[in-house]
Amino acid sequence: MCDICVMNSVKKRMLSRRGFIKGAAAAAVTAGSTALATPAMAAGHGSVEDMTHTLHEDFPTYFGEQQFFREQKFNYAEHSFNLFEYRVNEHTGTHIDAPLHFSADGTSVDEIPVSSLIAPLCVIDIAARAAQDADAQVTPDDLKAWINQHGAIPDNACVAMHSGWGAKVGGDGFRNFDGKAQHFPGFHIEATTMLLEETGAASIAVDTLSLDHGISADFATHYAWLPTGRFGIECVANLDKVPASGATLVIGAPKHKGGTGGPARLFAMV
Repeated sequence: MCDICVMNSVKKRMLSRRGFIKGAAAAAVTAGSTALATPAMAAGHGSVEDMTHTLHEDFPTYFGEQQFFREQKFNYAEHSFNLFEYRVNEHTGTHIDAPLHFSADGTSVDEIPVSSLIAPLCVIDIAARAAQDADAQVTPDDLKAWINQHGAIPDNACVAMHSGWGAKVGGDGFRNFDGKAQHFPGFHIEATTMLLEETGAASIAVDTLSLDHGISADFATHYAWLPTGRFGIECVANLDKVPASGATLVIGAPKHKGGTGGPARLFAMV
């Protein structure tokens, strides 16, 4: 048989096989087959809320100085593609505090178990009190009130403080520096101790710049919580848009070797 005949014969068989496969797939869809279908969302969740602030050069920081920088290395007009190079302090924007951040040899951010990055979300709402007192803190009474209403704090939970501070992120009120100290809410050491001793929570989160309230001089919550192998999340967004209990938090932690933390992308499945 001539070469061209062989090539045409093979091509014909390939086209015939491709048509058969496409036809079979179409028939399966037409028949409403669900055997191979993958659900878009986990069962029991009807929506997803973004819990992450957009990171940019002017995002407020604990020390008051710029911590995110970027430079465009390639642009579409000249190079037919865009590419930025950036430099960022690990603790900027919505970010993780790894155990290593406040311990000599704790777990680095890349070593946080992936099982801890999908967590039941427990939201402790102190927004009304914080509106009257910028130095308000989550207390054991707040935790007890939550437990009385919603039941025990689940193992591996992320316990998050909703103080209303997320709405202030675009202005000076987020850092709230009076010339001597910052003023924003955080976790009281007694609440932190209660979570450590009486629950299996794996992380705590705040919608402010620090796990400790702004005027803290000793970072008691950081030093109590992080060295135990648990982690924290700071500058969380949209805690007012999720329920006090029942949501699942997905924590997109960074994974750079030896990191003390880093910007994260958070989602709450509600």
